[in-house]
Amino acid sequence: MLRSRVTDRTTDEGFALYQEARVELWNTVARAPSPRNLSRYYHERLADLYRFRIPEGSRVIELGSGNGDLLAALRPSRGVGIDFSEEMVRIAQERHPELEFLQADVHDLDLSEPFDYVVLSDLVNDLWDVQAVLERVAALCTPDTRIIVNFYNKLWQSPLGVARRTGFADPLLPQNWLTVQDVANLLHLAGFEVVTTAGEVLWPVATPLLTRIFNRYVVKFWPFTSLALTEFIVARPRPGRVGVEDRELTVSVVVPARNEAGNIEAILDRVPQMGAGTELIFVEGNSTDDTYDVIERLLAERGDDTVALLRQPGKGKGDAVRFGFAHATGDVLMILDADLTVAPEDLPRFYRAIVDGTGDFINGVRLVYPMEGEAMQFLNLLGNKFFGIVFSWLLRQPVRDTLCGTKVLSRDAYDVIVENRAYFGDFDPFGDFDLLFGAAKANMKIIDMPVRYRDRTYGSTNIDRWRHGVLLLRMSAFAARRLRFI
Repeated sequence: MLRSRVTDRTTDEGFALYQEARVELWNTVARAPSPRNLSRYYHERLADLYRFRIPEGSRVIELGSGNGDLLAALRPSRGVGIDFSEEMVRIAQERHPELEFLQADVHDLDLSEPFDYVVLSDLVNDLWDVQAVLERVAALCTPDTRIIVNFYNKLWQSPLGVARRTGFADPLLPQNWLTVQDVANLLHLAGFEVVTTAGEVLWPVATPLLTRIFNRYVVKFWPFTSLALTEFIVARPRPGRVGVEDRELTVSVVVPARNEAGNIEAILDRVPQMGAGTELIFVEGNSTDDTYDVIERLLAERGDDTVALLRQPGKGKGDAVRFGFAHATGDVLMILDADLTVAPEDLPRFYRAIVDGTGDFINGVRLVYPMEGEAMQFLNLLGNKFFGIVFSWLLRQPVRDTLCGTKVLSRDAYDVIVENRAYFGDFDPFGDFDLLFGAAKANMKIIDMPVRYRDRTYGSTNIDRWRHGVLLLRMSAFAARRLRFI
């Protein structure tokens, strides 16, 4: 049984009056709920949006849990709700006996059980001290915990006031009308950093056709997203604040190799040792030159048991990456393209970004530093910039170069992506976007890592500019349906 200890917070008279008035209000709402003609659809939509962000079976705690319906909709493996209204807690426990509900003021909450997700739904508008509450949230977190906050957009202050006065929404006492920047700053002060933000719900009244058009599509585009009723922020503990330790991890570098015979020896010579040990895995697939034979010969000559050679069972880089990762044993998983246009010597900085918690998914970016003469043709450069803009919008995080082959993540992060791969299906022949989409869906922090892009010294590119460009457009449309238009 999880227990909480409510401590003496303050003798401030304003806080005491605030607390007394809100407890009385929510006890009254619980005993005799007001008509919810408008808010019924809104709360159903909120549940959908939270279900998208929180996978079923997670450990979830909701602060300001009310009647417990949102928490129950998430189907957590461990679900705990906190509310200061005795009547709300009683009703929630009756409605959802499989969950646990505690009566406590979140300003004075003293819990230390770790959760995967901490939910504050329509709560920060109603708090006396938002920063103090967020600081207490840290005790509920591991480095992998995500905090999800949604709150009313200030532009809706007057319309919501009318809805409450006319009985179409629950009554509220004076609110904090906060901007996204305000809440992001309060999260930062409390030791968290923002992963993604989103404006949601443009048409809050259930209306055939209009609710679908406005809330699944129109609200996703500027300037309509700034007019949304509620703002969502997903945040995580800032690196170094929760459970980050000085550690050394093992590394697996997977090298998909097709028609790259002339680069193999340089790869063997140049991939550095990292962390507690580095294994190198070549995945050869459908080469028309002697790539497989060259790798096999060099491995026999060197007798290095930290290097492995696999022959992929299918086709495409995506299949090679997944096959290589399935055989990898390292704590950190890396993709290195065999063309050596990104230097293996850059890999340690990717490793450090994972180990110190800077990001959950580190994505190489070739568009920052000057490139060598023929490294990327002009039309390819334009295409990369275009898809960088598209995918930054899709993922709700800045990703400048989606097509750079150097990508790094932890084994634990990859396992989460694999567990949820069915959501997207087998759609990615490249191996990059399956990982990017999966990381975004799992609320991972994606960090761009600038690298220098060099000329290829052997062979020719396996990318067909026009055919693969069309495929990327199709994949972008697919991702929009699965990540944005929900």
